[in-house]
Amino acid sequence: KTTTIGKLAQRFKEEGLSVMLAAGDTFRAAAVEQLKSWGERNGVPVVAQGPGADAAAVVFDALQSARAKQVDVLIADTAGRLHTQHNLMEELNQAREFHQAIGISGIVVTKLDGTARGGVLFGIAHELKLPIRFIGVGESAKDLRPFDAGTFINAILPIE
Repeated sequence: KTTTIGKLAQRFKEEGLSVMLAAGDTFRAAAVEQLKSWGERNGVPVVAQGPGADAAAVVFDALQSARAKQVDVLIADTAGRLHTQHNLMEELNQAREFHQAIGISGIVVTKLDGTARGGVLFGIAHELKLPIRFIGVGESAKDLRPFDAGTFINAILPIE
């Protein structure tokens, strides 16, 4: 997620939007430094606190700052989880809770260059009535691509 946030920040800056990042992944030791590095690379401010800080407080502070500075786009990094820790229903519940709390405007799925297939994506998009905006297929900024339904479906359900 942190790398995808950096890619999104670069894309939005190239589109002429002002961007701010919130370092809400206070669980993973290197996440804050990684996000700060992306912020420096892209010339965007990063709101962060110390390791172990309350993630909600970091995001709240960033939201207040973004509003005060009239920033166009605020992207918040959050702590991830291993795929073995939750089932697909938990992913949907998590997306639903985020959407109710802050209003999600779209979905990005990453790591499609590996073994991930992104099947839960359709359930979340349908349930929350959200557009799928981007997919990530590699580590470089150019590997974050606009979502194309036909290409995606052909990749997960190849017709031979």
